[in-house]
Amino acid sequence: MGDRAVAAVILAAGMGTRMKSALPKVLHPVAGRPMIQHIQAALAPLKHARTIVITSTGQDDVRAAVAPAGSAVQDPALGTAHAVLAAREQLKDFDGTILVLFGDTPLLKAETIQAMAEIMEGPDDPAVAVLGFRPDDPAAYGRLITDGDGTLEAIVEFRECTEAQKQIDFCNAGIMALDGRVAVDFMDRIGNDNSKGEYYLTDIVAIARAEGRTCVTVEGNPEEVMGVDHRGKLAEAEAVAQRRLREAAMAGGATLIAPETVFFCHDTEIGQDVTIEPHVVFGPGVKLHDNVHVKAFSHLEGAEVFPEASVGPYARLRPGAEIHQGAKIGNFVEVKKATIEKGAKVSHLTYIGDARVGAEANIGAGTITCNYDGYFKYRTDIGAGAFIGSNTALVAPVTIGDGAIVGAGSTIAKDVEADAMALTRGDHTLKAGWAARFRKAALAKKAKK
Repeated sequence: MGDRAVAAVILAAGMGTRMKSALPKVLHPVAGRPMIQHIQAALAPLKHARTIVITSTGQDDVRAAVAPAGSAVQDPALGTAHAVLAAREQLKDFDGTILVLFGDTPLLKAETIQAMAEIMEGPDDPAVAVLGFRPDDPAAYGRLITDGDGTLEAIVEFRECTEAQKQIDFCNAGIMALDGRVAVDFMDRIGNDNSKGEYYLTDIVAIARAEGRTCVTVEGNPEEVMGVDHRGKLAEAEAVAQRRLREAAMAGGATLIAPETVFFCHDTEIGQDVTIEPHVVFGPGVKLHDNVHVKAFSHLEGAEVFPEASVGPYARLRPGAEIHQGAKIGNFVEVKKATIEKGAKVSHLTYIGDARVGAEANIGAGTITCNYDGYFKYRTDIGAGAFIGSNTALVAPVTIGDGAIVGAGSTIAKDVEADAMALTRGDHTLKAGWAARFRKAALAKKAKK
């Protein structure tokens, strides 16, 4: 790619009424990230000078989500050309390539965007490049009419197509690249003599050709240009995004035993020789190092798991969890904002929060770090090689020294020194025959009733 600057104008002013949601359409997430941020991420590899997001009045949450990108308001909404011209001030004196994109097409790839920018620097010096695609069913899409050498002659809306043109399967995706030296002037010439009284960006092709300028096309994959305007399409986009993420994980050296049951986030990082069993869900901010084993029905978010560690089944790692080399997190264990050091074991039915579990420590079933008093969080520190017996409550702030043992069933609210044994239990009381006498009296009482 050459040195020409690129400005991206992302159209996001649509109200998304078919989503039936108070949340703006472009902020609905796909793979854990708002749709419009997928477009921003796809733009990141480009050497572009600016991004301008076109919103409607009152969409402060959209503007906050795309910051520090610039924005402009389209009010009222009078078509796609009118939307792009809302960025007139930001595009003043801009002579690079203007990319016109949509905030509700989260599957668009960086490679396709780059191809759009690159073709604008070709020998034909085009004024317009249009992204086309070939759907299985062209339905009512506008058709791209090209000549023998691939030059774009016209965009014809379906309702205006001749019968011959309806047989063309090369359709308009709406995404364009424009020559910034002439784009604003050409868009100012677009009229609104149509049934909706709107200014359509597609009309720029006819204006450019009338000026003797070349228009060209780039062909993209149909799934890339899928717009999301209702919940069914949102589910379709999620399915495509998850398929891509699963394929990338496996291509990178991970084993997914049942790929279709594993759900990743857009930023999930996975090393080599990782094994992920069925029905595992990743929230944002998870990193798995090499040779990690995540067992079935586990949920991970904001966590880092180091080599040779294992997690699950039925485990939950919450933000701030660090599971170090060779450590084990077993079934029905929840870890939050805690470091589980090398070789430590938290095998079952346990909550570890705001804590450190030292290397090679062993945490018995049913252990709870009591880290919250209703107002503030407190820390528990468990030393290396310590053994915490089953059904123990550790009332933070508390420190268990290296090599210490806590007897099962204890409630520990004071520090335990290294290599000591701590035990808190009531006296054992035995009343011989009491149970038999109780049953006899209860049965007699029940019989009278």
